[in-house]
Amino acid sequence: MISVVIGLLVNRYAKSMAAYIGAGRSVGTWLGIATMTGTELGLVTVMYNAEAGYKGGFASFHIGLIFGIMVLIIGLTGFIVAPLRRERVLTIPEYYEKRYNRTARILGGVILAIAGILNMGVFLSVGSKFLVGITGLNPDAMAVPIVMTVLLVIVLVYTVLGGMISVIITDFVQFVVLSFGVVITTLLAIGELGMDEIVKSVEANMENGFDPVAADSQFGVSYLTFTVMMGLMTCAVWPTMVSRALAMESDTAVKRQYTWSSISFAMRMVIPAFWGICAFVYIHHTVGSADGLMAEYFLDSGEGAKPDGAYAMPVFLGRILPIGLIGIITAAMIAAFMSTHDSYLLCWSSVLVQDVVAPIKGEMSTKDRISYTRVFIVLIGIFVWAWGLFYEGDDLIWDYLAATGAMYFTGAAVVLGGGLYWKRASSAGAIAGLICGASAVLGVEVIRGKINDVLGTQFNHAEFGLCSIGFSILAFVVFSLLIPDNPSPDHSALDADAISDNQLSEQTGD
Repeated sequence: MISVVIGLLVNRYAKSMAAYIGAGRSVGTWLGIATMTGTELGLVTVMYNAEAGYKGGFASFHIGLIFGIMVLIIGLTGFIVAPLRRERVLTIPEYYEKRYNRTARILGGVILAIAGILNMGVFLSVGSKFLVGITGLNPDAMAVPIVMTVLLVIVLVYTVLGGMISVIITDFVQFVVLSFGVVITTLLAIGELGMDEIVKSVEANMENGFDPVAADSQFGVSYLTFTVMMGLMTCAVWPTMVSRALAMESDTAVKRQYTWSSISFAMRMVIPAFWGICAFVYIHHTVGSADGLMAEYFLDSGEGAKPDGAYAMPVFLGRILPIGLIGIITAAMIAAFMSTHDSYLLCWSSVLVQDVVAPIKGEMSTKDRISYTRVFIVLIGIFVWAWGLFYEGDDLIWDYLAATGAMYFTGAAVVLGGGLYWKRASSAGAIAGLICGASAVLGVEVIRGKINDVLGTQFNHAEFGLCSIGFSILAFVVFSLLIPDNPSPDHSALDADAISDNQLSEQTGD
């Protein structure tokens, strides 16, 4: 309800695309840190890290530590995000047109939107599993789709009304609520099980629960290598993060934002993974199947079915938290869910309008752009609802997100980095790099499984992702050298149909 009220109150400030998408480029350092943490510490983040901890033990901590280090490196160097902020663009594909050509912008926008929408396709179902698990609802009834529908409607209302301004404000409110919830939950989990018991249980019952590179661990060398590459690329080019950078008041503020956010970025993954480890200890070795938890929540119908680890953490919290505190933690997690959804819905819809519809259609008024953005927000929300109901896969939630996200970030990191730091980067190279980067979608389980069946191989999503990174870099460099751009075009200005710096200055008062 608070989020809806905020959307109504700030609606009058969202009168331009710079204000609606970029919050007027006036966000300060500390608010930027809070809103970035609020967005990236979403309920889905909590769920996929908890699942990784439940299945991989303390070895899963490597994911959070790597991402924290990558954010710190980007903050200290300003890699990609600082020079991109100086370009004064509203979206990443807008830079493609500014540096390369309109074809690169449209192609980049299409790839980004498809990858992003697929990436968030499981968000609603995952978030609903949390609510079902922690409240003890029947997972086999209509609880999940009903919860999905209610959550989606709430997010759509205030995101459509207020745009990035409402997102920034609600992210801050939700960041404060969530911070208390995370601390209290962690202390209660340790108090319930005892740290010594947690460590001993993982040692005794989880093979390679401390070594992420062991050959037979949940992860492995290729997995860790891809995580390093993914950490650097996603933290530099993932749109929901970059949208925060583009909304900052200066590129110096951007660097400070990333530097200080590195701590919260590591913790946002390590702490939920620890909750997953606690859930493993509690469910398997404290109460076990005698409590009916395994049969009720973790096993599909049929003997020998694999457990659904996504339910582990919420069921654990539902059993150890006092009744009153369950309400507080649930509210904090719903806030986290909203924080992620509002940013993603606004991001992908704005990309479709700014980088696909507008370049194709030509001149569009600010009012039309905002109207189209609101329509796309609703359409994307409906798709995410349907995809969450019907998609089924056995991969970890994190693996699905990595594979779908790699469809975008592999090519985007190469094309953005090349455009910002290499003078010989060309439009042909950009297009080739984007197309080859999109090949990472082959790592999604439903596609990867068919490829492995045909070839008789056992490639995982990380190996597909590493190959796509290599192909994208190679294609970008080769085509840039073979087909250079003509020296005459001025890459420092957008084409007539795109929003110019002068137009943005008029809209924002800069």
